[in-house]
Amino acid sequence: MALSKVNFNSINATPTASKFVTFNADADGLAAGDVSGGLNLITTNTITSGVSSSSFTSSIDSTYDTYIFKLINIHCETNAVDFRFNGSIDSGSNYNVTKTTTFFNATHQEDGGGGALSYQAGNDLAQSTAAAQFAVALGNDADQSLSATVYLFSPASTTFVKHFMITSNSCHSSDKSQNHFIAGYFNTTSAIDAIQFIPESDDIDSGVIKMYGVS
Repeated sequence: MALSKVNFNSINATPTASKFVTFNADADGLAAGDVSGGLNLITTNTITSGVSSSSFTSSIDSTYDTYIFKLINIHCETNAVDFRFNGSIDSGSNYNVTKTTTFFNATHQEDGGGGALSYQAGNDLAQSTAAAQFAVALGNDADQSLSATVYLFSPASTTFVKHFMITSNSCHSSDKSQNHFIAGYFNTTSAIDAIQFIPESDDIDSGVIKMYGVS
């Protein structure tokens, strides 16, 4: 369809960070529309020295239906440490929400051997209050780290359980790439209002974790 008219002398579109320009059938020709969708950065936890955990205890509420956590180059002080997360219904006073998870693992050695994809029954949870594992035996060489994406759905719901999905990639302590795929739910109808990331033992000595809301 051919464009018959654009009246550039009367553009009704003031650019802002949350606007985009659209064509319309009015005399103005162009108009500013509201942006829908996209990631909105809420907060960033930057770790520069040894901490036992990294927690997000505010701004997890009904503002967004989906929250995304991006873990970037997480490095632990000790070799072969597992990495986990948990949720809270009391703003982080306790991280002990009952959950059930599945855990799949894909690995490939740096020397080209040992490629495998498997379900890891020993790493999943069934109605447990323990922290959910999503990375295994992290290497702590200077150039080794963990990066991951965590999706948390409808944490403020008081009707349904709270689903989550996690994908992670890390350097294993035995020098192999490992991808983990985890899904599960917090089995509670109370609102999840805080999330904690924690090594099984030891401290995190560097890395960045960003929390986004999806509009």
